[in-house]
Amino acid sequence: MTGEEAKRFLLYGPWPGHPHSLEPIRALMCALGDPQAGLRCVHVAGTNGKGSASAMLERVLRAAGFHTGLYTSPHLQDFSERIRLDGQPVSDEALIRASEQVRDAAARIAQPLTAFDAMTAAAFLVFAEAGCEIAVLEVGLGGAYDATNVIGVPDCALIMNIGLDHTAVLGDTVEQIAAEKAGIIKPGGAVALYQPESEAVEDLIAARCRAVGASLRVADFDELETLSDGRGGQVFRYCDGPPLRLPLLGDHQQRNAAVVLEAVELLRERGWEISDEALEAGLASTVWPGRMELADRLPFFVIDGGHNPQCAAALAANWDYYFPGGRKVLLLGMLADKDVPGFLAQLAPLADTVVCTAPDSERALPPAELGALLRPYGKPVLLCPDPAEAIDRARKAAGLEGSVLACGSLYLAGTLRTALGMEGPT
Repeated sequence: MTGEEAKRFLLYGPWPGHPHSLEPIRALMCALGDPQAGLRCVHVAGTNGKGSASAMLERVLRAAGFHTGLYTSPHLQDFSERIRLDGQPVSDEALIRASEQVRDAAARIAQPLTAFDAMTAAAFLVFAEAGCEIAVLEVGLGGAYDATNVIGVPDCALIMNIGLDHTAVLGDTVEQIAAEKAGIIKPGGAVALYQPESEAVEDLIAARCRAVGASLRVADFDELETLSDGRGGQVFRYCDGPPLRLPLLGDHQQRNAAVVLEAVELLRERGWEISDEALEAGLASTVWPGRMELADRLPFFVIDGGHNPQCAAALAANWDYYFPGGRKVLLLGMLADKDVPGFLAQLAPLADTVVCTAPDSERALPPAELGALLRPYGKPVLLCPDPAEAIDRARKAAGLEGSVLACGSLYLAGTLRTALGMEGPT
């Protein structure tokens, strides 16, 4: 195998399985010798914010001197972003070794695997081979039946903001989705929870924790105090603690950080030595591309992978706050299986012009169909199937004094970052 062959193998298979069962990944991990069994982990689930929280917590752990692994999905520009060691994307050599082991083990078991099963197994092999002291694992979909849930009791679990997404698989109410995500809570574990809007969701998570004897800390967003907030980042205080700098934009990132702070307290209770200095340095150095990311100026060009109505509401507030002047141009590319009307309802009213393109995915909604859904808003709509052309047309429509918000899909975010010559996270 070459590095590219290993990436294609993990992404495309052959993987005939279907999600919502842990039996195939358990069989695969057993055939591999259960490399995850000796790995200490933090497990992060949620509809929105789990990637940002994973990035923040990994930075804090790295600043504290620990040898870290980070597993996230999807990638923006290259598969190697999904599996990182001490912040660095996995090397081709390590990925090849892991992929060949997954290939050989998969041939020995009867259960049909998914691509995510194979990727997750490869990540565990990479982390075990490297001797990671702690790995931060982002759930791919849901929680209870996600391949990452093959681990034992993590040192801490985070459940981030819960909203309606992947409803065909997870359920069509926030309570049903919360029950699925609560499946990562294990006996004797520790849980940090994003303060839910729904009291029923908090009650559900708390009941699960009581049932299995897990400790629970709920972030209190009333204890957040913004000290400064601008395009270069923000400074905030939580629970009368010291000022903390966060380069990520948006007040929702302060809320994500509050959950991370609660998780750090839980980790400290479990014996992890994380100083206040490491906490401050880790948050201040957090990089998480494709999330309210200011990619360029003149005009301001912002990239965000948000793709559901909950994300769109946060984007609308932040777009208006950080970029109040000039013409506003929305550069959109979405997947057909998302709540596109709900997403547009939050953002389309703010835009002076909308440029429609397509993410690099077989599930992409054609620009013409996206444009048709925008007709009720009465805004000028430009159709640009080529994302590179869409960037140019959006910039021209905004003018030097305006702003472009490019959003709707993480697949689109990656394509645009590549077109703009931007590198992946480290």
